[in-house]
Amino acid sequence: MNLERKQFSTEFAGRKLTLEVSKIAGQANGAVIGTYGDTVVLATVVMSPHNKAGDFFPLTVSYEEKFYAVGKILGGRFMKREGKSSDEAVLSGRLIDRTVRPLFDARLRREIQLIVTVLSFDGENDPDFISLISASTALAISDIPWSGPVAGLKIAKIKGEKELLMNPIIGTLKDKVLEFDAFVSGTKERINMVELEGNEADEQEVVNAFEQAQKEITKLVTFQEGIIKEIGKVKSKVELAEPSAKLVSDVNDFLKDKLEAAAYVSDKIAMKENIGDLKKRLMEFLKTEDNPEDALMFADALFEEAMNALIHEKILKEDKRPDGRKLNQLRELYAEVDLFQRLHGSALFVRGNTQALALTTLGGPGDQQLVETMEFSGKKRFLLHYNFPPFSVGEIKPIRGPGRREIGHGALAEKALRGVLPTQEQFPYTIRLVSEILSSNGSSSMATVCAGSLSLMDAGVPIKKPVAGIAMGLMIDQQPTTNDKQLFKVLTDIQGPEDHHGDMDFKVAGTDSGVNAIQLDVKITGITTEMIEKTLAQAKEARLQILAVMNKVLPEARKELSPHAPSILTLSIDPERIGEVIGPGGKIINEIIDTTGVTSIDIEDDGRVFITAPNQESGKLAFERVQSITKDYQINDIVEGSVVKLLEFGAIVEFAPGRDGMVHISEIKDGFVKKIDDVIKVGDFVRAKIIKAENGKIGLSIKALGSPSKD
Repeated sequence: MNLERKQFSTEFAGRKLTLEVSKIAGQANGAVIGTYGDTVVLATVVMSPHNKAGDFFPLTVSYEEKFYAVGKILGGRFMKREGKSSDEAVLSGRLIDRTVRPLFDARLRREIQLIVTVLSFDGENDPDFISLISASTALAISDIPWSGPVAGLKIAKIKGEKELLMNPIIGTLKDKVLEFDAFVSGTKERINMVELEGNEADEQEVVNAFEQAQKEITKLVTFQEGIIKEIGKVKSKVELAEPSAKLVSDVNDFLKDKLEAAAYVSDKIAMKENIGDLKKRLMEFLKTEDNPEDALMFADALFEEAMNALIHEKILKEDKRPDGRKLNQLRELYAEVDLFQRLHGSALFVRGNTQALALTTLGGPGDQQLVETMEFSGKKRFLLHYNFPPFSVGEIKPIRGPGRREIGHGALAEKALRGVLPTQEQFPYTIRLVSEILSSNGSSSMATVCAGSLSLMDAGVPIKKPVAGIAMGLMIDQQPTTNDKQLFKVLTDIQGPEDHHGDMDFKVAGTDSGVNAIQLDVKITGITTEMIEKTLAQAKEARLQILAVMNKVLPEARKELSPHAPSILTLSIDPERIGEVIGPGGKIINEIIDTTGVTSIDIEDDGRVFITAPNQESGKLAFERVQSITKDYQINDIVEGSVVKLLEFGAIVEFAPGRDGMVHISEIKDGFVKKIDDVIKVGDFVRAKIIKAENGKIGLSIKALGSPSKD
C-alpha cells in the first residue's frame, strides 16, 4: 500500500523539524505527524458534518500522553493502561487550546475535535513545541475554517547571562538559576498565549524575550505557509449561526439607553440582577415583535455583543469602567491571617468581590507526592490545590473533581510561589497549600497567590519574599487610526464584564523586585509587544500596591511554626550505613518508630535522615537512636544498654539498636568470676567503657567503671 507520504523539513534551534502528511489517520479532516529530534506526535482534527444546537462554539482539544512513548510500563500494580489525564497533560492541552481557539469564528456551531497523541518522547525535546506546530498545520491544511497558522516555542534565560535560549534541550537547564522559563505562541505578527515561570525576572528582559520569540514564531508560521500552499485543502463553506437583520435591529432598538444603566454599577450582585431583569424584558419585547421562536436563541448572543460594544466604547473613548474606577485603579483590598488556631497556616485575601482563603499544611518528607507521568517520575514537595466551588459565583452545580480550569489556575499560582520557597535543606517539610475560592469576580488565581503567600508566612515557611498577583485587561479598537496603529487601553484588576468582554486576560505575579509568573490569554488574534510592555509596567504598579497592604498584615514569615505542626529533625549519616539503620526487613527502623512515637523516618540515598515527629521530645529520642546506630565509637567512650545474651566466657550488651559489644568475663568485675550468671543476667541494664574497637567489633569493660550497675 502506498501511504503517499509527503515530508516537509526545516531546522529550528539547531535541530531538524519535520512535518509529515500521508494517508495515516486519513479519515480525519487533517492529520500531521510531527518529529523533532526523536520526539514524535500525531495531530488530528475532525469536524462534524452538521451544526450542533447551542449558543457556543463546540471545540475540544485533547493531549494524550502514552506511556509507550518513553518505553516504560507505568501505572499501578493492577492498572497498566493510561487512564485519567495527568495534570501535566491537561496543561499541555490547555496550551494548545488557548493558542488555536481565538482564530476560530465564534459563530461556528460544528463540533471540532483536535487530538494530539504523543507517539515517542526522547527525554530531550519538549513535546509541547512539536505538538502545537503539528496541530496548527493539521488545522491549516484541512478544510476546516480557521485563521491560522500559529506556532510557539520555549524560551529561557539563565540569571546573569545575556543570551536567550530557544527550545533548550530538556536537562540543560537543570541546576541552573533561571531568570525565567516561558512558552510563547501566536500568529505571524502577534503573541496570543504565554505561560511563564520566573525568578524575580526584570520586566524589560521579559519584553525583550517576547520580541525575540515573535521573530522565531514568524519563521515557523512562514514554514507552515509553504506547506499549506502546496497541499492545503479548500476551506469548507460552513453555515454560521447568524441572526436576521430584523432581530438585530429589534435588540439594538430595545437596549438603546437601557444597557449602560443596568451594567454600569459597582456592586456585582446588583449588576447581575439588573442584567438578568433587562434580558427578561428583552425577551418579552422580542416576542411581541413577531420574531420566530427559533430566532430568539440569538437574543442572548446579541445582548452580549451589545454589552461588548458598549464597554469597549466607554473605555476607549471616555476611560469609563463599569464600576467607575480609573483604568489603573485597584478594587478595595483586605487581608487577614491566623484565622484557625488548629491549622498550621491560614490567610484570607479579598479584592473587591473576589475572596481567596488559603490554608497551609506541613508534613514530613514522607508526605511528598509521588509523580509518574510520561515526562517525569519523581517526588513533589510543594503542592498547591485550587478549588472553585459553585457557590463562589452564586450557582448550583454538582461538585466533582478538579476540572481543566482548576488545574490550570492552581498550576499558575504554584509557579508564582515556587520560586520563593526555601530549599529542602533549609526547610525539610512537605508543603501543601489549598486555595478555597469563597467568592469570585475576576482573577481568583491571582487572589490565590496573595492569600497563599500570606498563608505560607503564617505557617512559618521562610519564603524569600512575599508574592502578589494581578489580572490585567485590554480594550482594543479594531479599526486602525490614520497612522495604522490601533487605539488600546490597558485595565488594571479586571472584573466581571471587563473580564468577559475584554480582549485579553493577562495575569502577572511577582515580588517587589520582579516577575515570578505570567499567563496570557486573548479573545482576539493577538497583541503586540508594545501592549505587553505597557501591561507589565501597569501591573508592576498594582503589584507594589497590593504588597504594601499584605506587608501591613504580615511582613515576613513567623519565626516559630504552629504548635500543631509536626517537628522535623535532620541528620546526615554515611550512605554505606543506611542498611544498619533500616535493619533486615526494616526491623530496626520500625522498632525506633514504634518505641519513640515518631511519625516517620525517611532516609535519602545520599544519607540524609529526616525524622518527623508529633513533638520535639519523641523526635529527639529517635534522633539519638539513629545517631547511636551510625556513630563511630572510639576507645574510652561510655555506653549503656541491656544484656541480651550470656556466653560461657562473657556477655553481649546491646547499647544501640543493631549495635552491641561483648564484655569478656574478665572485664565484668575485679577478681575471679567462676560463673558469669552469678554476677550478671539477661535483661540487666549496664554501663560500660569501650576498650576495643576493631573491624566493627566492640569490646566492653564494666569493671573499668567500677562495680557493675544494673536495674
